[in-house]
Amino acid sequence: MPTRTTKWPLCLVLALLAPAFSSCDTIRTPGMESLRSAAASQSVNPGINEPYLQPNLDPEDWAQRFEVESREVFAAREAIADGLDLSPGMHVADVGAGTGLFVPLLASRVGTSGRVYAVDIVPAFVAHIDRRARAAGLDQVQARLCSEDSVDLPAASVDLVFVCDTYHHFEYPSATLASIHDALRDNGELVVLDFERIPGVSSDWILGHVRAGREVFSSEIEAAGFEFVEEITSAPLHDNYMLRFRKQSR
Repeated sequence: MPTRTTKWPLCLVLALLAPAFSSCDTIRTPGMESLRSAAASQSVNPGINEPYLQPNLDPEDWAQRFEVESREVFAAREAIADGLDLSPGMHVADVGAGTGLFVPLLASRVGTSGRVYAVDIVPAFVAHIDRRARAAGLDQVQARLCSEDSVDLPAASVDLVFVCDTYHHFEYPSATLASIHDALRDNGELVVLDFERIPGVSSDWILGHVRAGREVFSSEIEAAGFEFVEEITSAPLHDNYMLRFRKQSR
């Protein structure tokens, strides 16, 4: 005689399984975590940082390229720093600090009671910033080496993260943004300054070097748990834009 199979109503099956699911911290779809991990580890622009990772890189040579009046962000550096709305005692991170153009400007605004983390993936830049800070007596400055997919800052350690002409160099933006989100305190802010990329308007260099425009970058940032707050227009920028975002609780 064939074995009779009992058909259980779906609602009863779910009710019986509910206690087992409730004992888990989170119900995860099989394979979803690995898919997210793979996406976060996928380079969006392979090789974008190769020029900065050469063993013989000379920071003084790059300082001569970055810190010149012909560069828009250098010419507008005081207005840009003012637009961050910093105050004494704040902890701020300059992510992709490069040769340290903004480090003394940030340090002067947070004062000796504040903290400036100058973060970069280039060891020679980090050493260069540290030398400049020590020579200037900026004890509130910490130059820190980070990895290509994380800012490597302690959790809830900063009030604001500033990313100047560097977001398009984030090779792993999903992972890097997650680390920025973790490093920010509650209601902390992320300010991104980057190049306007508009086909038919922007220069050939920008179109070839910068992978996407502000709409794409903004959507990536918002998807990482940030809320758009405003475009900062107080600095006289033509080739760049400056956007403020606020951390949202996950």
